[in-house]
Amino acid sequence: MPPTVTMNPARATASVADQRSDAMAAVARRQRLQDVLFHRLTQFFSLLVLVALVGIIVSLFVNAWPTFAKFGAHFLWYVEWDIINEEFGAAIAIVGTVISAGIALLLAVPLAFGIAVFLTETCPVWLRRPLGIAIELLAAVPSIIYGMFGLFVFAPVFADQLQVPLQSVLGGMPLVGWLFGGATNGLGILAAGIILAFMVLPFIAAVMRDVFEITPPILRESAYGLGCTTWEVVRQVVLPYTQKGVIGGVMLGLGRALGETMAVTFVIGNANRLPTSLFSPGTSIASVLANEFGEAEGLHFNTLFALGFLLFCITFLVLAMAKWLMVRTERAKGA
Repeated sequence: MPPTVTMNPARATASVADQRSDAMAAVARRQRLQDVLFHRLTQFFSLLVLVALVGIIVSLFVNAWPTFAKFGAHFLWYVEWDIINEEFGAAIAIVGTVISAGIALLLAVPLAFGIAVFLTETCPVWLRRPLGIAIELLAAVPSIIYGMFGLFVFAPVFADQLQVPLQSVLGGMPLVGWLFGGATNGLGILAAGIILAFMVLPFIAAVMRDVFEITPPILRESAYGLGCTTWEVVRQVVLPYTQKGVIGGVMLGLGRALGETMAVTFVIGNANRLPTSLFSPGTSIASVLANEFGEAEGLHFNTLFALGFLLFCITFLVLAMAKWLMVRTERAKGA
């Protein structure tokens, strides 16, 4: 009979432990490899966006350089726009862009804040979801539709029901009368600002609603338990907790307002002169690009690229100011 082989229990246990250790080490190596690959892949995507952004900036600046080389810094406040004699200035377009976007924010931010507060604090549960979806659907409407609505529906009503009464009542008043001068045809800087307010309202309202909803319920319940009213809860609890998100939503709307093209082109009047009132026609950087890019050549072509570069710079400065404001607010809280 062959001899019986007996295995040492301690050695068998050690062998099983070694196998488990090797398996765990293999799993750990595989996980580290997956982490490295995932890290590199996401890093590549992030850098790809950065490279694309830098490429856009460089291409804009290279094509705009002949204009900057000829006019220099004077290009920023020069009001002449003469295609025949190749005399160009960006002041009219910059002023129109800033004023129309400012009017849009003045109108849209309070409305968006009220909508967000209603949806998160006082809206009935059965109405909250359909109303929120309806507001978000406004963001999906193409800008050309807003422009057609502004030109063919809003402008006639705006001229008859708002411009004429305002001009008759306030046009002759001192100090503010000049704001309501000009032709009452429904087009102009104010009309463009109102249409832009319609466009940016769903973006700002959706962001505000989402950030208001992330406020911990225990904070709200504690404030209500102390006897606070709804307004006090919103002002003293919800807004301080969601301040960054609210500013981010406003900046998102401002970015949309600054760069909007077709809707503004339909209703702003497209006049290359500085606006003298809220009813006077004007132009914006985006509307100039939309109207003239197809037929531009020579220095005119380079000037349109210069306007695009300036629009990018304006948007960057606005976002940088918003970031600085949030950092300063956080430091003030810490102090």
